[in-house]
Amino acid sequence: MRYYRWLRRYGYNESHSGNAPVRSGKTFWITPTGACADTLKPHDLVACHPGRPLSRGRLPGRTASLARVSGAAGGNRRAAQSRSHSVALTFAGQDFRPIDFEGRYYFDSVPVLSLKYAEYPEKAPEELANALAEHRIAMVRGHGVYAWGETLNQAYRWTCSLELSAK
Repeated sequence: MRYYRWLRRYGYNESHSGNAPVRSGKTFWITPTGACADTLKPHDLVACHPGRPLSRGRLPGRTASLARVSGAAGGNRRAAQSRSHSVALTFAGQDFRPIDFEGRYYFDSVPVLSLKYAEYPEKAPEELANALAEHRIAMVRGHGVYAWGETLNQAYRWTCSLELSAK
């Protein structure tokens, strides 16, 4: 929850956008659709279990979509999703190559996936999983940034570094 709030505090997300799914053992935790970073409580988080149906209980709409994306990324990774200046760079539909020193140090290239809005729920899990298998961070055109790390702090670091490069 701390990282989710930091994404909001530093302007990487608006009050009700973005997520910070995190895997703990065989379970990963995500924020429910419409969650507010300013008021979210631990009991609001949704536990998801890869391989189990996602339609049970509290996984409506976009939360179910994020659960599929998070589950498809797999591994023992922590993730952060945000959107801000970096999303503006995606509208050209080309991969982003940072030009600043720190951005170049961390990322040779950041893939930009072009997914139609209607296709996002079905195609995003596999396409993001493939991109994140090769890169620390990826972006969906006009939507958001997806980062992974061995720790949530590392995923947050990549997100912040990309955002600085975008500015």
